[in-house]
Amino acid sequence: MRITAVELVRLELELRFPLLTSAGEHRHRPLSLVRIVTDEGVGIGECSALEEPTYTAEYADGAEAVLREHLIPRLLAEGRPSTLEGALARLDPVRGHAMAKAGLEMALLDALLKPRGESLAAFLGADRLSIPAGASVSLGHPEAVCVQVASVVAAGYRRVKVKIAPGFDVAVLRAVRGEFPSIALSADANGSYNLADPGHRDALVAIDDLGLMCLEQPLAAGDLVASTELCRMLDTPVILDESVESRSDFENAVALGALDGVSIKPARLGGLLSARAIHDRAAALGLSCSIGGMLESGIGRATAIALGALRGFDLPGDLGASDRYFVPDLTTQHVLVEGELLVPSLPGIGVTVDDELIDSLAIRRELFT
Repeated sequence: MRITAVELVRLELELRFPLLTSAGEHRHRPLSLVRIVTDEGVGIGECSALEEPTYTAEYADGAEAVLREHLIPRLLAEGRPSTLEGALARLDPVRGHAMAKAGLEMALLDALLKPRGESLAAFLGADRLSIPAGASVSLGHPEAVCVQVASVVAAGYRRVKVKIAPGFDVAVLRAVRGEFPSIALSADANGSYNLADPGHRDALVAIDDLGLMCLEQPLAAGDLVASTELCRMLDTPVILDESVESRSDFENAVALGALDGVSIKPARLGGLLSARAIHDRAAALGLSCSIGGMLESGIGRATAIALGALRGFDLPGDLGASDRYFVPDLTTQHVLVEGELLVPSLPGIGVTVDDELIDSLAIRRELFT
């Protein structure tokens, strides 16, 4: 497999259901897609960086600039790599920018696996045919959140994650638990609590009595010492998301006892291969894993579903059907079937990409040769 060209395509989409978190509201979804042309075929990948640097430091416009000015030129430099490992090694000198790198890795894997007739799920070692779907609902007052939960439960979701923040937490979760006692319920604070604040501490202790499957990223991303204390305080499993951007972050959190599990989002971790390595390490340690998403299109979601089909993802994830995100989607639809999503099984990333729709939605495109 020798790389001959890379195309960078920018899209601007609107989410069907806006998502409000403690860090802000997501309505608008910029996406940078990369098509990698090789002597054996074409692969496509998605850079899942969000519009603003509020989730991590990476954001869509910055990631696109890094792809254009640094990462893509390295792939196409003289003496082009002929292996996946060689291509990914070209990206190592660029520090950070995990989501931009993850998009290129995704496209390289797609281009590599299609000629082999091998699906991404099979390549990763996954053997499940479907995974439980999950729905994230926005931050809000109890009545409004219960309306959102009722809607997703009626649609067939059995796992629901409620976004919370100080002042929008205990009463909200208590109301949801009261109306929907049988759903697998979790909460995601996006780092909005401070354990040194007595009010925040009291709220977290009260949440512990509500029978949640897990509490995701309750404290600020860098506050691992406080997270260690919180893990000792609560019976509810504390899982980390924004705190873990690399294997070393994960190992540091493990050494401190700062987590009971980890939310694995391939884009945040630099790609599928590093995400699988963290999954494998967590499983070996007996820690729980949740498969998470970044409001991706069907392209990025297909790859996250494939990874989430590995054994060891035992906590509620938040990957949903296409109609929770974009209508139409950029691929064949991911459809909810009895609360589950089918694992994509076609060669490459596993789904058929709607190239005509992508071309019609493109607002900017550049070809690098």
